[in-house]
Amino acid sequence: MRKQVVLIVDDKREMAEMLADGLAAHGYETIAMQSREALVAVARDPVDLLVTDLRMPEVDGLALLEASRKAAPDRPVIVMTAYGAVDTAVESIRRGAYHYLSKPFKLEELLVFVERALDEGQLRRAVRQALKPQASNIFGESKKLRAALDVLDRVAKADVPVLLQGETGTGKGAFARALHAASQRSAAPFVAVNCAALPEALLESELFGHVRGAFTGATSDRAGLFAEADGGTMLLDEIGEMPVPLQSKLLHVLESGTVRPVGAGRERRVDVRVLAATHRNLRQRVTAGQFREDLLYRIEVVAIDIPPLREREGDIALLASRFLETARERFPASVARRISPAALQRLVEHSWPGNVRELLHAVERAVVLAKSEEIGPSDLPPSLQPARSPDELMTGEVRPLHEVERRYAAWALEQLEGQRGKTAAALQIDGKTLAKLLG
Repeated sequence: MRKQVVLIVDDKREMAEMLADGLAAHGYETIAMQSREALVAVARDPVDLLVTDLRMPEVDGLALLEASRKAAPDRPVIVMTAYGAVDTAVESIRRGAYHYLSKPFKLEELLVFVERALDEGQLRRAVRQALKPQASNIFGESKKLRAALDVLDRVAKADVPVLLQGETGTGKGAFARALHAASQRSAAPFVAVNCAALPEALLESELFGHVRGAFTGATSDRAGLFAEADGGTMLLDEIGEMPVPLQSKLLHVLESGTVRPVGAGRERRVDVRVLAATHRNLRQRVTAGQFREDLLYRIEVVAIDIPPLREREGDIALLASRFLETARERFPASVARRISPAALQRLVEHSWPGNVRELLHAVERAVVLAKSEEIGPSDLPPSLQPARSPDELMTGEVRPLHEVERRYAAWALEQLEGQRGKTAAALQIDGKTLAKLLG
């Protein structure tokens, strides 16, 4: 197993070599350098962790930090600073450093943070590797999907904002990751935030950061996601749900290339490609006064319409087969090996209101619950079972109430062509209750 490599940079070479020897004694492979030669090393050499002084005459630690982040976004950086340079150290944290140590410090203290930083670096790389397959998870042969992918291929390297439009579950996140992976920013961070998941005050802080004391609970500075994505790509998922006051601040960021953390007195520059995703009709929301028209123009330089699964003729069987393979890898104890023709026919005939996500979950469920090598219709979720009319439910043997409710909900969903919103409204229940009834 390869030893993890730590690069120690200090313009006082004896200081760098002393720290390098101390870390090497604890099993790390170490390199000691001065600042100018390190500028080349962080861009070229296989280094797992950078430990650098901040105040150096030729190339300062902040410049080295930026060079390291650009070359290897997942590589953690620890900065060392003399007493009295805390402001610069805090700035390094804002720019992405993992931690800073004030000189003088003990080797044992450095060892603790070296171990933690290397663990975090490994975690970042593991997450990035886990995300890569999602970029290639867009597959199918239907004309509408191929048309969307053709636009993706042409715009990936253009470095312009892209608006991804499609129903929930169609794969907008996968499209965003594919755009990032095929762009010139692929080596830099990809950061996603769900605009519908946080209230306005928290979303602003999450996006732009805050300074200590800016509001109750702000006990330390936070750089924010735009700063985290600097040099890379940000996905603003469900942008149609962003509160209007925050939309104006986002517009300012897109126009000026600067962000101002909550409570801060100055702005900082960021270089971020913004992708936006929504299941809403944003032009209707503009008309309703719920979305700024000038912001729409900014994020809709190129729009990609991702088709719902029901409009992707021929892709359902292909996707089901692929999902079966991946589910068997995730659940090796499963006996399932194939999907029966009858079960596949039921998959093809389903309207898929939850789109690709619903199909994925249906196949995974069948793989987990299958009792034989062949997945049959009975292994599929209740929403894919034949719906029975209310009259049929009232004949024959007495059934448990929850069974009758489930079957009636499935029948109602089929009558309304798989439209869950309309079905919930017709049954006078909310969407969560309907989902629970359908299992």
